[in-house]
Formats: sequence, C-alpha cells, structure tokens
Amino acid sequence: MISNPFTDPRWAKKTVALIDRWVDFISDKTTRPVANLVRGIVFGLIAVVAAITILVLALVGLTRGLNELLDIWLSRENAVWVSYFILSFIFIGVGSLMMRKRHAKQPR
Repeated sequence: MISNPFTDPRWAKKTVALIDRWVDFISDKTTRPVANLVRGIVFGLIAVVAAITILVLALVGLTRGLNELLDIWLSRENAVWVSYFILSFIFIGVGSLMMRKRHAKQPR
C-alpha cells in the first residue's frame, strides 16, 4: 500500500507501480477484448472478399477452359453455347440437390 511520502523514499516508485497495475487491469478487461473482436471482424471480411474473388475467377476460368476444350471438336460458335449448356446443366443439378436438402427431415 502507499505510505507517507515524507518518510518513505520509495513512495514515488510504489505509486507508479500501483497506477500501472490498475491501468493494466483496466486494459485487460476492456481494450484487449474489443481489439480482438474488431480484428476478427476485419479478418473475416477479408476472408469473405477473397473467397468471392476466388470463386468468380474460378468460374471464369472454368468457362474459358471448357470453351477451349470444346473448340477442339466444334466450331467456335457451337463450342461457346455448348459449354454454356454444360455448365448451366451442372449448376442446375447442384442447385436442385441443395434445394432438396434445405429443410431438415421431419420424424414420422
């Protein structure tokens, strides 16, 4: 505990140590949790933006790759619409499967 400043030569160091302990305690209970929360939100947003960017670029690459692959056997115009048809069939199939599984099964 803090003592009399006139009789204790270490009074200033003790006072500074006490204040320092209280500031660290308050910081541990308030500032650090808020900083961790904000850090998590920012990293989460960066991850979502990166995932959307990767998904879009992957779909563009898949479309272009399928166009080039079908260009080997078909004319350019036919290769384009056939690749769109194939990809739309795949996306409709995946979407239909996801729609079937959107609700939990009810016990009978």
